[in-house]
Amino acid sequence: MKKKVIFDTDPGIDDAMAILFAQASGKIDLLGITTVFGNATIENATRNALYLKQRFSIPAIVCKGAKDPLIIPAGEPTTFVHGQNGLGDIELPDSLSVNADPRIACDFIIETVRNHPSEVTIVAVGRLTNLALAIQKAPDIIALVKEVVVMGGAFGHNGHTGNVSPYAEANIIGDPHAADLVFTQQWPVTVVGLDVTQQSIMNDAYIQKLKEQSDVYGDFIYQISHFYSNFHKQSVGLDGFYVHDSSAVAYVLAPELFKIQQGPIRVVCEGPAMGMTLCKTLEKAFPVDGWQDKPSQQVCIDVDSQGLLDLYFNILRN
Repeated sequence: MKKKVIFDTDPGIDDAMAILFAQASGKIDLLGITTVFGNATIENATRNALYLKQRFSIPAIVCKGAKDPLIIPAGEPTTFVHGQNGLGDIELPDSLSVNADPRIACDFIIETVRNHPSEVTIVAVGRLTNLALAIQKAPDIIALVKEVVVMGGAFGHNGHTGNVSPYAEANIIGDPHAADLVFTQQWPVTVVGLDVTQQSIMNDAYIQKLKEQSDVYGDFIYQISHFYSNFHKQSVGLDGFYVHDSSAVAYVLAPELFKIQQGPIRVVCEGPAMGMTLCKTLEKAFPVDGWQDKPSQQVCIDVDSQGLLDLYFNILRN
């Protein structure tokens, strides 16, 4: 039985790799791809999702989503990480033969969840604005979603605390109010943050081997990942790049690869620590305690990184 998934994303090089991972797995029924601002403008993110749909015959509906955060001003797209077009500046066609669905992303999420109660997993690998808008518009969906898997945040495990500020990860600081809203609802959330995504690295040799052995996806991934790999080389001296968004898909496919910690999660929404994610693991109630009445969620704190890399490779090769 395939898992029904809505993939909420800002494609993005690693987003594209994660979408192809989900599609190729044969275990995920990709109901929709909803786009959000972040790695690219909302126009480019949506165009990139449609390009992937067309090039790889992905049946998922594509819906354009939020272009701004809930409250804070929008930041600039991270073109220095993903290129001007969001896909490593590879050549893209001027026009496409597929179109986005007329519904906005939050409406698509609401309708799809209502149509498939307790069956839909939302995998969110960008800012959480679309999910927050869906909650605000239709709080009844909270009880109807099977689970939410979020790539974002950093909790200090394995020495990983932030990548935009010393304590904040990009997706969370991009819309901290949306993240805090999503994490504090009565639905099951698993956060796949930098604690585990920066434990897995796809090096140049891995991507070269994938190019040679994956007839359908290898060359495309090789082409788009050049830019991404160069960014990691220049910024952190890495041979290759961290496996961010595909780690969230790996959790959906093989949760046994991850070690989990539980507790309510809050997000700092202002000041120098804005975007910081904090999971309370103590049972004790404190005199001032913004966690005490919030539901316990799951945080991934460790990963079998070789198992994850093998899983990705084997799925895309086959």
